[in-house]
Amino acid sequence: MRILIGMDPSPASSYIVDEAVSRPWPAESEFCVVHVVDEHQFGPFPKLVTDAKRQGERLINTASDRLSQAGQKSQAKIILGNPRKRISALAKRWKADLVMVGAHGQGVIARFLLGSVAQDTLRFAPCSVEIVRPSPSGKPASSHAMKILLATDGSEFSSAAAKSIAQQPWPSGSQIRILSVAELPVFPYPADGSSLSPVYPAGLLQELVDSARKRASEAVEAAREILVAAGLELFENQSNPLGDARALILEVAKEWQADLIVLGSHGRRGLDRLIMGSVSESVAIYAHCSVEIVRS
Repeated sequence: MRILIGMDPSPASSYIVDEAVSRPWPAESEFCVVHVVDEHQFGPFPKLVTDAKRQGERLINTASDRLSQAGQKSQAKIILGNPRKRISALAKRWKADLVMVGAHGQGVIARFLLGSVAQDTLRFAPCSVEIVRPSPSGKPASSHAMKILLATDGSEFSSAAAKSIAQQPWPSGSQIRILSVAELPVFPYPADGSSLSPVYPAGLLQELVDSARKRASEAVEAAREILVAAGLELFENQSNPLGDARALILEVAKEWQADLIVLGSHGRRGLDRLIMGSVSESVAIYAHCSVEIVRS
């Protein structure tokens, strides 16, 4: 497994290294720790670029040394350019399986208007991306048995997420909880929803609910088969709540005190990936814990 770690001088980056050092990884895994220096922000002052590169080298060399001391194969790279583009480009060139980046905890408005390196990496990286957040204790989540919430909709992308969990080692005693939200069709305008009653049979709403719950149950069962075959321990208090997937995934994760949420990416490209609002992106932005978006 090839893991690319994007670092900057912020405290958020230190959490990534702590987590990477603590977490068990598949045999023969390889790490690349990268820091991107945006030379354009320094204007016509080449000495400042040189100083920034020197500081970045110290940062990533320290991180790479920690990984090496933990028995992992690791290298460090300094790159010039825009961090919001260069990390994804390196992930493609280096053929990374996973990119780990930190969440800087920006405000809602700032995240919506400005975006971030993490958010752009999430959208444009060619591989899976984990947004790493510190645990409430301040210790790496994988320093103890983890609670991992797999959110699934039964799609091929969710199947890839379940297989990703199944293929990785986890701390002893870790539990996987499978969640599938039964979602009803969303009508763009209230009038569209209210118009159903005179047009469709009275039992239509119940039929829609039953169909949504059936799809959710089938999604859970498909994921369960993958995880059980891998010998993983499942949290058995399963439920398929009815409602908005974004809100309910976040709510269940917080109530259960999940350490990591794992979802499949629906592989959007081009303009679609520039539009806010996908379930995976919303969860990655607003979750209280780390979130991994899996791309096959």
